Amino acid sequence: MGEEREERKAAGPEPGLGSGYREFSGRHEFPSNMVHGILAIGMWIGAMHFNALLLLLSLLFLPFSKFLMVFGFLLVFVFLPIDPHSKSGRRLGRYICKHLCSYFPTTLHVEDINAFHPDRAYVFGYEPHSVLPIGVVTLAELTGFMPLPKLKALATSIVFYTPFLRHIWTWLGVAPATRKKISSLLEAGYSCIIVPGGVQETFHMELGSEIAFLRSRRGFVRVAMETGCPLVPVFSFGQSHAYKWWKPAGKFFLQFSRAIKFTPILFWGIFGTPLPYQHPMHVVVGKPIELKKNPQPTVEEVLEVHGQFVQALQDLFDRHKARVGYPDLTLKIL
Repeated sequence: MGEEREERKAAGPEPGLGSGYREFSGRHEFPSNMVHGILAIGMWIGAMHFNALLLLLSLLFLPFSKFLMVFGFLLVFVFLPIDPHSKSGRRLGRYICKHLCSYFPTTLHVEDINAFHPDRAYVFGYEPHSVLPIGVVTLAELTGFMPLPKLKALATSIVFYTPFLRHIWTWLGVAPATRKKISSLLEAGYSCIIVPGGVQETFHMELGSEIAFLRSRRGFVRVAMETGCPLVPVFSFGQSHAYKWWKPAGKFFLQFSRAIKFTPILFWGIFGTPLPYQHPMHVVVGKPIELKKNPQPTVEEVLEVHGQFVQALQDLFDRHKARVGYPDLTLKIL
């Protein structure tokens, strides 16, 4: 497999792309089949559905005392300590990453691989969120495409209070998306993948176009400036086709979503199940925006760098949408 990867690199960039351009195909790098793909997806997001189904069935068909026992059993796994460096856990995480990349499949496009150095930390601003930011797996440390040995994806804190899911996602290299955690990771040399739009972006999703809820999202920019870590725009084409969805509208729903830190929507895939559609994804990584370390940036300085990032993301989207098969797709930055 390593030889095949080197052969693809040696072939050179596509016309119009720089010498540092690299492309990694999940299906070529990690040959798989439907069985492995379904198992990987089941472990990746199945815990959400398993917990809900187990509680519902227990409430409906068991005496209330038995339901409380089931609830208590799940509660234990909310607080059960996790070893993020567990060898078996890491093997499981690597299995999930590789077979997810092959399932859709995903393809990673890096505009300049030479701009990334293994001894530096970067802040990746990943868009869009979609129903679930599945394409992030293409950038994961366990997938191994990026030349960065220390890499974490950030997710809403509620994940780490969800039985079983918190174990799986921790082993996948996911951490809570809190300001304190992001700063500590960057200071420790870990690159961080952040989905800036978060819960509100999911609320604003539209069929037929991509939404990036970025105008008021400046925290990730401030943290990058405070630590001096380069900002990297990332866009995932095709991710929004992984699921069909329905969500209610209105101010109350938005406020409720903010309160519980995620957007409760109905989504479904193949045959109405949680199994996502096998729609190809193209995750495009732009060139890093270099920043000088500024421990106390002013509001004006943050706004300036934020504007650079928003423009870089829009330019990245426009440069690649046609070449990956979406010439008429529009991006709305809210």
